Amino acid sequence: MTPFPSYLIEHSGGLVLFDTGLSPEAAGNPASVYGESAVSSRIEYSQEQRLDRQLDSIGFKPSDVEHVVLSHLHFDHTGGVALFPDALFYLGEGEMDYALNPDTHLCGLYRPEELKAVRNYRTHTVAGGDHDLFGDGSISLLLLPGHSPGSLAMKVQLPNRTIILSGDVSHTRAAFKSACPFSLDQDSTAAVSSIKRLQSIQQESGAEVWIGHDPDDWDTFGPGSYE
Repeated sequence: MTPFPSYLIEHSGGLVLFDTGLSPEAAGNPASVYGESAVSSRIEYSQEQRLDRQLDSIGFKPSDVEHVVLSHLHFDHTGGVALFPDALFYLGEGEMDYALNPDTHLCGLYRPEELKAVRNYRTHTVAGGDHDLFGDGSISLLLLPGHSPGSLAMKVQLPNRTIILSGDVSHTRAAFKSACPFSLDQDSTAAVSSIKRLQSIQQESGAEVWIGHDPDDWDTFGPGSYE
C-alpha cells in the first residue's frame, strides 16, 4: 500500500510539521470523503492513523504545532490543515494560484474546502529559491517545481545525519534514481530538472532522501528509524 506520511520536527524555534496527510474525517471510511478514488487507490486509513491522534500518541496537540510546511496542495497532503488554524503555513511560489485554477486533468487532486482553509490562515510564500526556515541551517525548504508549480522538499540537518523529505518530487525510489517524471506532474520537464537538482543536493550533502509515497522507503525510514 502507498504511504501518506506527515513528519514532525522538534526545533527550539517551534514544532514544524511537514504535510498534513489525509483528512481526519476520512479515517475509518476513506470513501466517505474521497469517493471512488479511495476505492480505486485502495486507501486504507484507520482511526488510529489520524494525524491528531498520532500527535497525541507522542505527547503533542495540534495547537502545539507552530509551523506547517505543505510540500504542495494535493488532497493527500492537505487533509489535516483544519487542525492547525493558528500555525504559520509555508507554500511554494505559484502553488496556491495554480491549485485554484489547475489544468483540467489535475482538478481531482485538489479539495476546495482545504484550499479555502489555507487561504484563511497565515502563510509565507517560498519564492525565488530555497528558504532557511530558522536562519540556522537546520531546516531548509527546497523549492523544486514540476510535480506542481510550488513543490517543496525539506532538508533537515540533525547532529549525526542529514535527511531530505522529498514530498512528491519523486513518487518511487526507482523514479528518483532514473530522474523519471510522474504521470500526474504538472510540468514534466521541470519535474525532471528538480529531480536532478535533488540528486545533486544529495550528493553534495550526503543526505538521506526519503521518498514519501514509496512503500519500501517507509519500511526503511518509517517509525523508529530516527532513534
